[in-house]
Amino acid sequence: MAAGALFLACFRGGGGGGEGSGGGRLALRPRYAPVPRRTKAAAVAGDLEAAAGGAEEEEEEKVAVFAVTGMTCAACAGSVEKAVKRLPGIHDAAVDVLGCRAQVAFYPAFVSEEKIRETIEDVGFGAKLIDEELKEKSILICRLHIKGMTCTSCANTVESALQAVPGVQRASVALAIEEAEIRYNRRVVAAIQLVNAVEESGFEAILVTAGEDRSRIDLKVDGILNERSVMIVKSSVQALPGVEDIKIDTELQKITISYKPDQTGPRDLIEVIESAGSGHIAVSIYPEADGREQHRNGEITRYRQSFLWSLLFTIPVFLTSMVFMYIPGLKEGLDKKVVNMMSIGELLRWILSTPVQFVIGRKFYTGAYKAMCHGSPNMDVLIALGTNTAYFYSVYSVLRAATSENYMSTDFFETSSMLISFILLGKYLEILAKGKTSEAIAKLMDLAPETATVLIYDNEGNVVSEKEIDSRLIQKNDVIKVIPGGKVASDGFVIWGQSHVNESMITGESRPVAKRKGDTVIGGTVNENGVLHVRATFVGSESALAQIVRLVESAQMAKAPVQKFADQISKVFVPLVILLSLLTWLTWFLAGRFHVYPSSWIPSSMDSFQLALQFGISVMVIACPCALGLATPTAVMVATGVGASQGVLIKGGQALESAQKVDCIVFDKTGTLTIGKPIVVNTRLFKNMVLREFYDYVAAAEVNSEHPLAKAVVEHAKNFHSEETHIWPEARDFISVTGHGVKAKISDRSVIVGNKSFMLSLDIDVPVEASEILMEEEEKAHTGIIVAMDQEIVGIISVSDPIKPNAHEVISYLKSMKVECIMVTGDNWGTANAIGKEVGIENIIAEAKPEQKAEKVKELQLSGKTVAMVGDGINDSPALVAANVGMAIGAGTDVAIEAADIVLMKSNLEDVITAIDLSRKAFFRIRMNYVWALGYNIIGIPIAAGVLFPSTRFRLPPWVAGAAMAASSVSVVCWSLLLRYYKRPLITQERQA
Repeated sequence: MAAGALFLACFRGGGGGGEGSGGGRLALRPRYAPVPRRTKAAAVAGDLEAAAGGAEEEEEEKVAVFAVTGMTCAACAGSVEKAVKRLPGIHDAAVDVLGCRAQVAFYPAFVSEEKIRETIEDVGFGAKLIDEELKEKSILICRLHIKGMTCTSCANTVESALQAVPGVQRASVALAIEEAEIRYNRRVVAAIQLVNAVEESGFEAILVTAGEDRSRIDLKVDGILNERSVMIVKSSVQALPGVEDIKIDTELQKITISYKPDQTGPRDLIEVIESAGSGHIAVSIYPEADGREQHRNGEITRYRQSFLWSLLFTIPVFLTSMVFMYIPGLKEGLDKKVVNMMSIGELLRWILSTPVQFVIGRKFYTGAYKAMCHGSPNMDVLIALGTNTAYFYSVYSVLRAATSENYMSTDFFETSSMLISFILLGKYLEILAKGKTSEAIAKLMDLAPETATVLIYDNEGNVVSEKEIDSRLIQKNDVIKVIPGGKVASDGFVIWGQSHVNESMITGESRPVAKRKGDTVIGGTVNENGVLHVRATFVGSESALAQIVRLVESAQMAKAPVQKFADQISKVFVPLVILLSLLTWLTWFLAGRFHVYPSSWIPSSMDSFQLALQFGISVMVIACPCALGLATPTAVMVATGVGASQGVLIKGGQALESAQKVDCIVFDKTGTLTIGKPIVVNTRLFKNMVLREFYDYVAAAEVNSEHPLAKAVVEHAKNFHSEETHIWPEARDFISVTGHGVKAKISDRSVIVGNKSFMLSLDIDVPVEASEILMEEEEKAHTGIIVAMDQEIVGIISVSDPIKPNAHEVISYLKSMKVECIMVTGDNWGTANAIGKEVGIENIIAEAKPEQKAEKVKELQLSGKTVAMVGDGINDSPALVAANVGMAIGAGTDVAIEAADIVLMKSNLEDVITAIDLSRKAFFRIRMNYVWALGYNIIGIPIAAGVLFPSTRFRLPPWVAGAAMAASSVSVVCWSLLLRYYKRPLITQERQA
């Protein structure tokens, strides 16, 4: 449950348009009850006590961000956070030790920004208020759907056009899903300008999202929308609080509204619109599929129809040219002359091939024209040149025959029409196959239920009725009833009932998680037994499911470094092919003209010019840059989608490429190799004192520390008190030394809690008996915590952190994969060695500070290794960033998750193997895609150019070359699609079973 909640929290901190940890907010998670405010009007407010600790409504809070100087470790961040949270009126605070920032949510009526700044300085750090919120909101992520791209050259053209727009920080175009992701400054450029930039480059752009932090809904109106009703509806909706924008399309009977979910929701909007229509109109959710899916279905339909129409005209052309000419009777009829030497067969082929060339093949002309206008020739240029050459030469030949009494024409009408037909078939199959690459996202989106049951309360807080609604109409603070076997319709928290919820589809946790009043639930998960009443907190685009989908989509947009290879080739590929085809034609033409080869080589129906022309066209159409452009992105898309379904979130192509090279893994100990929830297993006292009194002093000192061992001690100390919320004595002059211990003044005694080196550094004598006990505990893989009072050792607390199941098997399997395993921990040498021995790691670094972990990673990199770092805490963040691949445990801290390249959502150690194994298999397919795409051209182009013709008389007809070109792209996509059937290594399969 904790893993799921923390994983959910990591997506909450992402912020609205920033990227990575640099652009988004810090994750603010309420830990204390909010400041009491005015009483809520709703009678059901008492239910909120489960999550907020009170039945009061909070006034609008304010968020301030401070630049904090002087922080060096997690303990510093903890000190700042604790000091700020003690102030009245603080809702929550989060401190980023890496970014040197503190973000504070507070109520201005109780505390000022200046007071918060002074408090941070009183702790011993520098603080300055920065206008981070404005900066954050100015940088947004825009997504566009691009129509008309056919190859890598097109994608590069669009990318260059977007990069040239002022205010655009980064643009990435994915050919496989035909989308662009643009990071831009909305104070410099608007989303509509980005759309215009794409259209000016010769392609059509559809805005998917402008990146604003707002919800949007499309509503369908049943009824008459005249000018007066449109005006009334618009003014009525705009008057609602939280409505930011409204657009009404009278032709489609569609109303698009952008709003703030905190202030209004879809049901309120529908109610207002229907009221404004005076009962003459009915409003519902617009019955429209996801924009990307809708466009893909439309494109599939268009290509299928184009291919079928093309086939209708091409089959007669093929039959009259290739089949009927060998059937007696039909041959004579087709050879019958119409005008001079022009035959009926030639006239029929001309008539039938013309609509294929100019009507059905129109898209190739428009694509080629746009590409040439922008100086970036693409596949459309090759197709247009090849088919036009065949068609117009055939027209010339037929017209010459019609005006001559002795010229025997030879036409290539079947070449142009069959080329277009096969290319359309190839594009149709390619789009069908590419649609399968996004199945993981589609499955994630399908997790949300179609309907939800909303509970209606009376003024006294009693349930009076329930209503089934479309789940897209859920609003914030709605109470949803979830029956056994039903899906949770929205993120929220339980206000009544208890049950077990299967969260495996979101967090990957295989076991159902117990839920009771106050526990959070995630939309899309399945309720297993009891009935739950859930209050909705995050709806629509704010939900965890929507955030995961966006993360996977962004990962699929990110290019792998290896793709630069294809991009560089595509820049010169088409011009080179055009030049090569001209040289091929010229070579064969001159060879025939000067009788370099005997005339018997030329087929009876051709002359040397026509033979040379056929070779030139074959070269032009067989060369396909599409396969090269699709080699990497299709495999990356499938791999990241499969990874997400397996509980491994891979943040893009670069992370995937780096992971497959990993030959050394650095593991943190606590929370990574171990469960991460230490427990006190033994206590040894050296002085006569009551154990409860001993733990009161220790807990009073340790409660101020964020270290897992400190939390374990505090939890154990609570067992000596019957009340749940025991108040510990006040700790004064608190000092924390990361990796060593804490020191504080409690009541009238100086209390020091820490390791042996900490005691010796403070000139505290450690008796032989204590040293022997520490050695015994270390041999058992226990951590010994020494407690000193007034400069004298009074006791030793033994803490154990159980090793994760299968940790030894995972390390053994990684070694079999030729991956070196190293453990780096801040714990003492004895405990670290005992843990290392148990899991099978020989190379151990103990008592390491956060910066030392990062230094070790860099040292390994300098020795030539590709290093992955696996960790879960703030103190692991520097090492996660420094590593070639940072892998964060899903139940870890938000800072660690933000810093990582791969997130292991289930917190299972086996997923380290899955991440590396999946990336290796993905890149094996990418390499094979390149081998196929390049090998196809290396072998196909010479054959099309006629290298086999002198020895075997074999020539590759242009229509066969066109079919082969279409097949190359389809084969590359299908080869990538085989990754969908990826199976985890055996150790992880056994673990699941």
